[in-house]
Amino acid sequence: MTKKQTRRIGIIGLGSYLPKKVLTNSDLEKMVDTSDEWIRTRTGISERRIAEAGEATSDLAVHAARQALKDAKLAPEDVELIIVATISPDMQFPATSCLVQVSLGANNAACFDINAACSGFIHGIIIAQQFIANGSYNNALVIGAELLSHFIDWKDRSTCVLFGDGAGAAVIAPVKSGGIISSYIGADGTKSDLLKVPAGGSRMPATHKTVSEGLHYLKMEGNEVFKHAVRVMADAAKQALHKAGLTCKDVNCLIPHQANIRIIEAAARRAGLSMDKVYVNVDRYGNMSAASTIVALCEAVNEGRIKKGDIIVLVAFGSGFVWGSCVIKW
Repeated sequence: MTKKQTRRIGIIGLGSYLPKKVLTNSDLEKMVDTSDEWIRTRTGISERRIAEAGEATSDLAVHAARQALKDAKLAPEDVELIIVATISPDMQFPATSCLVQVSLGANNAACFDINAACSGFIHGIIIAQQFIANGSYNNALVIGAELLSHFIDWKDRSTCVLFGDGAGAAVIAPVKSGGIISSYIGADGTKSDLLKVPAGGSRMPATHKTVSEGLHYLKMEGNEVFKHAVRVMADAAKQALHKAGLTCKDVNCLIPHQANIRIIEAAARRAGLSMDKVYVNVDRYGNMSAASTIVALCEAVNEGRIKKGDIIVLVAFGSGFVWGSCVIKW
């Protein structure tokens, strides 16, 4: 029996969208007991983007998707699969990807959402790669989109300074050279309480009590998240490189989840990478969860930090605890 030819799968189009409204640390000083120095010292964040009233996650996703399709020279009707990674969907159901499909006019696409928190985009492209590699689809539109500002308690200085809104998208398809070389995902559900929105699901449905107690807002145990995030991000990057037969010396650019500059720096050290090989934009956008990695990838490409033939590593961790990484030859 002849072994089936393995298809090379890579990214052929990129797009991103950031809301116009900028919320600076100085703005936050007027809203909560904090300071610009406190925020920058502990997180590296100077500002973040906030969606306008009436904007939903699917709206941000559509803006990014249109850019990615234009970059890939594909019409909406050519799209065969849409995957939206988000923890801030327009509503519990239907899937945000179905709302994106309608707005784009991608009427021929299959659609589903995934919830892998901040690792969502990386999980999404790994899933898309499998569908395309086995011949089920010829292309996929993978979107990481978040509107976290609606899930933040703006009186809680430990969380409100960290997060922002945004979206990024990538078109995944067969490529003649390069592409996704390896990937790695993992999870540790024993740490699921470290970062969560407690209410609004089947375990704790919405009541007057859950609303009055602020249980529909994001809750985080920051110190514990920091400790585990550094370890799993570094280890995930190493695992993907090992599977690719590469080492940290082969990496041209590391694109980590943009959660906190101290996490990024510590994870890079643990992975054996100098910061001059790490792309950082957390100072301008904060943590955009599933959108962070793809927006950073878009910017790194547009700024010339990534060139044809470069080895890049995407790595992220998120609530669950879940994590993911992939090695791509550009």
